[in-house]
Amino acid sequence: MQDLSIAGLTILPVQLSQWLSQGYLIKAKNGVYVFAERRGELAMETISHYLYSPSYISLEWALSVHGLIPELAYNTTAITTRKTMTMKNELGLFIYHSIKKELFFGYKTVQNGVNVYLLAEPEKALLDYLYLNSAQVVNQDDIDELRLNPFALEELDQEKIKLYLKIFKNKKLERICALIFKQ
Repeated sequence: MQDLSIAGLTILPVQLSQWLSQGYLIKAKNGVYVFAERRGELAMETISHYLYSPSYISLEWALSVHGLIPELAYNTTAITTRKTMTMKNELGLFIYHSIKKELFFGYKTVQNGVNVYLLAEPEKALLDYLYLNSAQVVNQDDIDELRLNPFALEELDQEKIKLYLKIFKNKKLERICALIFKQ
């Protein structure tokens, strides 16, 4: 991502401006650039990781990756301990939702070639989503509207969910999960 600094090059502002205008570079944000020719090599998750840290991929994007929802996510969604933020650039739309530091857990590092990022476990992605959207999930009809994949739900680690719910300390989230898992 930060190829210029990794290569040890010192780039003058005028040169950087020229490379941007000539299309050699894509500006992700101030101080973060991508070589245009390498754009296809970088996963959206990796770009998200470098744009706003600390953060991990979660919510709709992770739910889709883990097969918990049938829809594809078009915007990269992540969790952060920093303020909620949306960034749009030539590379895409990146949405970051803030949570308390004690809820920043339940992710793993994914490395695939040049791509490195943090991805929520399926259990944590579901809990993050329900926690941040609990005002819209009141009853079974609301849960049905989430269109959660019942086969993917069966694959979730119920013990991990129970452990994570204790960390969340949120009664409404516990009630929603009880409805989802028919407990």
